[in-house]
Amino acid sequence: MSSVVEKYSGKVTPVGNSKGIRLDAAFFKAHPEFDGEVGLTVLGDGQVLLSARSSRKKSAPDEMGDPVVLGFLGFLEAQMRARPDQITPADPAQLARIGKLVKGVKAE
Repeated sequence: MSSVVEKYSGKVTPVGNSKGIRLDAAFFKAHPEFDGEVGLTVLGDGQVLLSARSSRKKSAPDEMGDPVVLGFLGFLEAQMRARPDQITPADPAQLARIGKLVKGVKAE
């Protein structure tokens, strides 16, 4: 799985009686799967997850990984940048609890 985060800019613009989000052409060149319907999931204040809705049959997951996990990681990164004073190291007891939770879980 790639750890590279791609960033693109856009602008909210009027579209008839509605509003739309205009994105850089580079986004659509890099991600042609966004040529039809899309879905938006609000993750938190100022954070959304944009997902392509494809009518094509689902294929194997690509190398970029799960879009929900990537969206959460982007949200987490933004929170860490905004509030670094709230970052605390995990203590041994917390690590032990986490170990119990994931015992026997196989990661791909």
